[in-house]
Amino acid sequence: MRVGNLCSKRFVDGQPESTSRLNGTESPSNESLHTTAVAKATTPAPPKPILPVQTGVKAQEEEQSSGMTIFFSLLVIGICIILVHLLIKFKLHFLPESVAVVSLGIIMGAFIKIIEFQELANWKEEEMFRPNMFFLLLLPPIIFESGYSLHKGNFFQNIGSITLFAVIGTAISAFIVGGGIYFLGQADVIYKMSMTDSFAFGSLISAVDPVATIAIFNALNIDPVLNMLVFGESILNDAVSIVLTNTAEGFAHAGNSTVTGWETFLQALGYFLKMFFGSAALGTLTGLISAISLKHFDLRKTPSLEFGMMIIFAYLPYGLAEGIKLSGIMAILFSGIVMSHYTHHNLSPVTQILMQQTLRTVAFMCETCVFAFLGLSIFSFPHKFELSFVIWCIVLVLVGRAVNIFPLSFLLNFFRDHKITPKMMFIMWFSGLRGAIPYALSLHLGLEPVEKRQLIGTTTIVIVLFTILLMGGGTMPLIRLMDIAESQSRRRNKKDINLSKTEKMGNTIESEHLSELTEEEYEAQIYQRQDLKGFMWLDAKYLNPFFTRRLTQEDLLHGRIQMKTLTNKWYEEVRQGPSGSEDDAEEEEAELL
Repeated sequence: MRVGNLCSKRFVDGQPESTSRLNGTESPSNESLHTTAVAKATTPAPPKPILPVQTGVKAQEEEQSSGMTIFFSLLVIGICIILVHLLIKFKLHFLPESVAVVSLGIIMGAFIKIIEFQELANWKEEEMFRPNMFFLLLLPPIIFESGYSLHKGNFFQNIGSITLFAVIGTAISAFIVGGGIYFLGQADVIYKMSMTDSFAFGSLISAVDPVATIAIFNALNIDPVLNMLVFGESILNDAVSIVLTNTAEGFAHAGNSTVTGWETFLQALGYFLKMFFGSAALGTLTGLISAISLKHFDLRKTPSLEFGMMIIFAYLPYGLAEGIKLSGIMAILFSGIVMSHYTHHNLSPVTQILMQQTLRTVAFMCETCVFAFLGLSIFSFPHKFELSFVIWCIVLVLVGRAVNIFPLSFLLNFFRDHKITPKMMFIMWFSGLRGAIPYALSLHLGLEPVEKRQLIGTTTIVIVLFTILLMGGGTMPLIRLMDIAESQSRRRNKKDINLSKTEKMGNTIESEHLSELTEEEYEAQIYQRQDLKGFMWLDAKYLNPFFTRRLTQEDLLHGRIQMKTLTNKWYEEVRQGPSGSEDDAEEEEAELL
């Protein structure tokens, strides 16, 4: 606030006295106003003022405040990691981790509120969730890891169906929710909002969290193609929802009342297409440049430099896209998909494993942080609660999800070999949980007046908690009711449903991320697979050989020696450790074998 006052003071002081009187009682005629407006339009805009740098005592106070915020965030993440470990240890697989972490955040928020009420400490600033921190630090690793860990084969084979669900389906849901809120407001049933604000809220609340749905599909051994269809839709859905929200917010700020509704729709559509395809093209180009760079600059003998280049290319498209007013989320998603498909195979085996596990760890910590602060926000966020608005929004969200899933699935079944059954449609609808992205977007909206912003934030928190706690927690009983025969056979085979995303991802290393094909083996594999069509054939025949390095026998031998050396070094350290003697280690090894 202080910076804003300084900037406005400089601007007023820099104007002539006659200009600063325009807002007073001695206002000139319309002609002089028009002349002044033309003069302002023709003169170049003044340069942006440089923000003052804090020094001295102010700098120390800001450093201490930032240090406490970092400490508080790490403390929350650490407690949540222990909670997830306990869920895995005691095999509480029926409980999604997001539900457990949000519940823990609620408990911690209540405890902090009691401490503040007793005036023992004041952590109000530390527990507040900052939207800028979410969009700059927490969201990019989550989105990049989603694209990087994607199974590319099924994704590219189903790109049409995935795009239909993600783009058309999300737009349908946004229009239903936004239109319903607008017309109900005009009828004085709920809080009245403008068309652009209603559509902005409908867009942000259409972002679906895929964690529980994908965990359930994996546990039920659903067809992998159908699994990929839902997973791909949920990943692209987040980026599409963000672009739609930014589109609505941009037109709300523009406030151009001279254009018709049809012209406004065409402008919004053009802006969305520019954001979507421009950002996707930028991310794809960045990923291809990274593949070419690491193909011709051989850094495999220095894994630290190789890993550093991968981290740079991972975040590069996000910063560039945001800097040129495109969608950084869309850019980093497509960059992750392309880098995983091409760049990853130009890395040494050590960096391949390091990249995969590092991304999973960072994404897990970011997701955990967001869900924990979501629970904390119940007590830290200034609320404005209207029961009728919340109830109607929940109804519209469920209806919008249904109109998205059922008609599009029915339409896609005419063109698909793997049909989407009514049972799967219902599970997809019921599992449409809302998560971190709607919450952060609601805080990022610059709505006026303040009570409207607080109403949107409170309603979003209630909807997110409703879908995560009630619908997420009720997904398991729903599965058991709908699939009695399957659950009985699972009990006979002693196989339980596991909703722990961390355990599923932590126990595996993707085989497709450890490619060790030589040039001759790759050509033989392509020759055997004559069923490839369309983009898959083009990729296998031309793109993959151009952007990836084919290993020679010497490279293959060097990689295996490198991995074997690391394994032997670790094994020797374990054998010589304080936990036991070499004889005990040999006996345990014999038992395992």
